[in-house]
Amino acid sequence: MRGVVLGLLALSGAAGASDMDELLAALKRARTLEARGTVEVTVLFPPRDTPTRAAAALPRVPFRPALLARNFEVRRVGEETIARRPATRYELTPKVGQAARWTLWIDTQWNIPLAYQEDFQDGTVARRAAFLKVNARPAAVRVALPSAPEGLRRALLAALPGLRLPAGTQPVAVRGRPNGGLEVSLTDGLNVFALVVSPRGVRAAPGIASRRVGGGYVWLVGNLPQAALDSALAGVSRVEPAALGTFLKADASNP
Repeated sequence: MRGVVLGLLALSGAAGASDMDELLAALKRARTLEARGTVEVTVLFPPRDTPTRAAAALPRVPFRPALLARNFEVRRVGEETIARRPATRYELTPKVGQAARWTLWIDTQWNIPLAYQEDFQDGTVARRAAFLKVNARPAAVRVALPSAPEGLRRALLAALPGLRLPAGTQPVAVRGRPNGGLEVSLTDGLNVFALVVSPRGVRAAPGIASRRVGGGYVWLVGNLPQAALDSALAGVSRVEPAALGTFLKADASNP
């Protein structure tokens, strides 16, 4: 089946498809088709009381192909078996910065994900989801990924002068918080970070940087070394949330 897929790529003008091309094709297919069965999901970051649970499908990761291709090197490692099905293993390494490394396993016949793993910078597991059993046929789905609002990056840097976004990241959404303040979602195409403006601070913990600015606080939460999180916020001189007002309204009208 893999030969058939590559043959079709060749006929469509994509002969000699790279490892990146193959992986992006599988992620695109996963927007319309997904495996179902029994999945073991383990989340060690952020910490939780019960890190392992069962699910019927892989928890969704909001892959953004253009950013992923720009920020990561993709290498096809070889063939392995997931839930008794042959799968191709791909390793994703950030080109710049200290973002988490990922591994994805793609079903050789269906060309959709069967497992993924996010690692800390020291190579230990931060998050993993993998099928233990797979149904005989995948299920049809429809997954839409909203595009980042035009001008959001510029508005964010105006709202938080001195902010240094982690390498390769872009803001993609803004939402209000129930207890006041706002939260900006950042992504490098694979990893997701939360940038929070809040009237309150947050308890120090691995993966969280918090800085008092004026009468409030700015936090950055994500799988980065602590020094990188702290550095991103170190230059923030003030907070001007009004600069993000337009994007908050747009977000509220399109839940």
